[in-house]
Amino acid sequence: MGITSAMYSGISGLNTNSQAMTVIGNNLANTNTIGFKGSRTIFSDLMSSTVTGSGGASQVGRGVGMSKVDNIFSQGTFESTSTNTDLAIEGDGFFMLKEPGNDTTFYSRAGAFRFNQAGYLVNPEGFRVQGQPIDAATGKVIPGDPKDIFVASSGLIPAKATDTLTLTSNLDASTVAIAPAILFDPALPATYNYASSTQTFDTLGNPHLVTTYFRKDDVAVNTWNWYWSAEDANGLPLGSAAGAAPEGTISFTTDGELDAAIVGNGTGAIAAADLAWDNGSTDTGLTLNFDTTQFNNVSRVISQDQNGYGSGDLTNVTINDEGTVIASYSNGQQIDIAAISLAKFANPGGLNLVGSNLFTATDVSGNPRVGLPGPELGSIYTNSLEQSNVDMGLEFVNMITVQRGFQANSKIITTVDELLGELINLKR
Repeated sequence: MGITSAMYSGISGLNTNSQAMTVIGNNLANTNTIGFKGSRTIFSDLMSSTVTGSGGASQVGRGVGMSKVDNIFSQGTFESTSTNTDLAIEGDGFFMLKEPGNDTTFYSRAGAFRFNQAGYLVNPEGFRVQGQPIDAATGKVIPGDPKDIFVASSGLIPAKATDTLTLTSNLDASTVAIAPAILFDPALPATYNYASSTQTFDTLGNPHLVTTYFRKDDVAVNTWNWYWSAEDANGLPLGSAAGAAPEGTISFTTDGELDAAIVGNGTGAIAAADLAWDNGSTDTGLTLNFDTTQFNNVSRVISQDQNGYGSGDLTNVTINDEGTVIASYSNGQQIDIAAISLAKFANPGGLNLVGSNLFTATDVSGNPRVGLPGPELGSIYTNSLEQSNVDMGLEFVNMITVQRGFQANSKIITTVDELLGELINLKR
């Protein structure tokens, strides 16, 4: 092995340390890049040469080479923001994105998302965030592959007719029953003990006031009769007419609770034909649930709930800490649109960097495990962004060691040059 071999070892050191300085420079340049994951350079020695001496054969190294640039996927710190579509992941998961017109799935830790003019949730480069659609009727995730998250930003959501009404109330046990000879009349308060009105909706979204009346039975102990009334679009009365028989009864135990021994106790129904609003809407029936007690306390409604609503405009879209996209409308409704999907890799170090904070899967990274946020894939935090995980102090220390390594290797070259000069001078 000639003396010039040492020079080539020095050259390999210069090249390798130059590449390491490039990695350090890239890390420092991305100190403030959202979701950036730093890298490190792994050096390895090159193949050796065998030399023979009096003591036998020995091996001498031939320099250094760069083995690999490792991506470091340690957790970055969080920055709080005022944008409710900014998301950060605590854990090993990645957001999934797709470019319009491209079936390739990209992965990212940068969660600076916003809704574009078309209603899609996108990153700053316009890549669409992927999630699992949610059935608005059931509130459950629709199985299948993740899809573009989309919220219609124009038009009205249709109205939903009320078909269930629940009254949580108390009927005063000390109330004096009304004599059977006094017939019920919705226009005469003296003919019933208590009344409660609830706003309901038809299939067109028109509001209608439905009033429920309660009258303590003078014959059956701990029993109340109930009636109802409403008006159609022309102001004509609907429901229990004056002198009509009760629509149903509610019975209580001696403890003031609903009597569970009576089948159907605490429930009632109004037939669809009885709710003919005469305004062009479809007639729909109404199920009543009386979550009622009979204690010695004033008769009152504690809460009332009905499942109908009118049409409404989109007013706001938020994402909660479970990764659910929620659309809020002017009619007071909040509808779950989709759940953010996350992906996790067995070997994230094998992902391929493609720029713009994006990665693509490779054979080395393996296939992703795709699902919803949770203990396995990671938790989502709203109004937050994950910062770069680059440690500036460590990078500057690495910069010093790389600089010294570069200087040492350059010294090898100058020293070999001097040796060659001495060798040439032997001729003189």
